[in-house]
Amino acid sequence: MKEALIGVLAWDGDSSDTLSHLEQMPGNILNPVTFDFPLRIERVKGANYKTVVESPDPSVLENMINAARFLEREGIKAVSTSCGFNAFFQEKLAAAVNIPVFASSLIQVPMVHRSLGREQAIGIITAEKRYLTREHFANTGISECIPLRIAEVAKVGEFAELRNNPNYLPDTDLFVQQVTDVARKLVADNPDIGAVVLECTDLPPCSAVIRKLTGLPVFDIVTLLKLVHNAIA
Repeated sequence: MKEALIGVLAWDGDSSDTLSHLEQMPGNILNPVTFDFPLRIERVKGANYKTVVESPDPSVLENMINAARFLEREGIKAVSTSCGFNAFFQEKLAAAVNIPVFASSLIQVPMVHRSLGREQAIGIITAEKRYLTREHFANTGISECIPLRIAEVAKVGEFAELRNNPNYLPDTDLFVQQVTDVARKLVADNPDIGAVVLECTDLPPCSAVIRKLTGLPVFDIVTLLKLVHNAIA
């Protein structure tokens, strides 16, 4: 069996506010079939939607730092997380260990920007737009000169149902269709978009369909971790 080289700081398994039902979808960062290499999953006490997305909690950051240091001692070569909103903690997490940290798929945005023409924008699909702040962007190297077009899935049927009722069992096919519709509308409304970046780690199961329907490159946490693994393996 291959040795895990990448550790993932995941939300608290004891919390109901984690969208855990979406973890079962192939393409989700926490589903073992998503990658052809293993990941080391480390659950972080207190980490959930409220403490990471809605109101980043310093105590959760401290728990993440301790978990990242533990993974480093265990021989892990790089660390990621199971939520793109951990972009908020990127700089402090990276400064706390001696291995590279990729806290969010948003890290790819500056690279994607450099690949596009001057007049092209980047479409970002996030869980909840109102919580995605300037600090999230600054901590992942996204300057104010990078044109962004942002859409959210917070009010999309299956995602919204799951947020309102953690015990709800989502229709995964419908979830993919609804997220894809968000992406299609974002691109239709913003014809200057040259590429799409999915902030939310629950959205990569939709990436292939979004690529096919929009004709655009789509970057997410899966594309990022494949790149990281190729760099350290």
